[in-house]
Amino acid sequence: MSKLPLAMALLAALLFGAATPASKALLQALPTFQLAGLLYLGAALGVLPLIFHERTFSWPWNWDRQTALRLVGAISMGGVLGPVFLLFGLRLASSASVSLWLNLELIATVLLGYFFFRDELNLHGWVATVGMLAAATLLSVSEGCAGVQAGLLVALACVCWGLDNHYTALITGVTPAQTTFWKGLVAGMVNFSIGINLDAYTATLSLTAMAITVGVFSYGISIVLYITSAQKLGATRSQVIFSSSPFFGVILAATFLAEPIPPAQIIATLVIM
Repeated sequence: MSKLPLAMALLAALLFGAATPASKALLQALPTFQLAGLLYLGAALGVLPLIFHERTFSWPWNWDRQTALRLVGAISMGGVLGPVFLLFGLRLASSASVSLWLNLELIATVLLGYFFFRDELNLHGWVATVGMLAAATLLSVSEGCAGVQAGLLVALACVCWGLDNHYTALITGVTPAQTTFWKGLVAGMVNFSIGINLDAYTATLSLTAMAITVGVFSYGISIVLYITSAQKLGATRSQVIFSSSPFFGVILAATFLAEPIPPAQIIATLVIM
């Protein structure tokens, strides 16, 4: 097996993991829907250089029906609903806890792959899945009522992203960069439009630029790397590697946000590992 797809999945995990502590800081000044919109508009912006380099841009009306349906599913689940559920959960809990809860995405991807997308799963995969579920439960209970609510919201986000992972892995005829562009553009416009209708937009230019920059790297470049890896390795295998992103999130939260790492998080990390 080539090491390049593995390296792509790992780098994607690092960039995506950074999004949680960065979003936690941005939520202090931006409403949920507005931030979700800016993050994904940043994702679309981040992949534009790759699209120009490819010179094979494909308009939606040139896609076959299956490709269009899969991309609509990826956009609605992974671009519109997933980020909103995550950010609402992030408002209720620490970014370190939410980072670890994001391992539920692996569980969602694995179970959806096994029961609906005909992916294979060996004994080690089942053991890892049960361990991660136990760790996520331990974390949510340790943070009380707010932790349980946040955990459920993050779980919903992870189910959405699990579906997104399988839809994107099955897309053919559209490059990863173009898939990310359409997902970012459509989902970003939808959530940002909802956001400015719910709340007046009061963010400064520098704050807007920061949110878009996080989107460029954590949702744009990261998603392209993940999709490329998933199309070569399959959604389940690439997701196993990508599931290291929560650990990067915990480290960055402790380093840059000075968030304490309580014993429950340490135990949960050991269970997952």
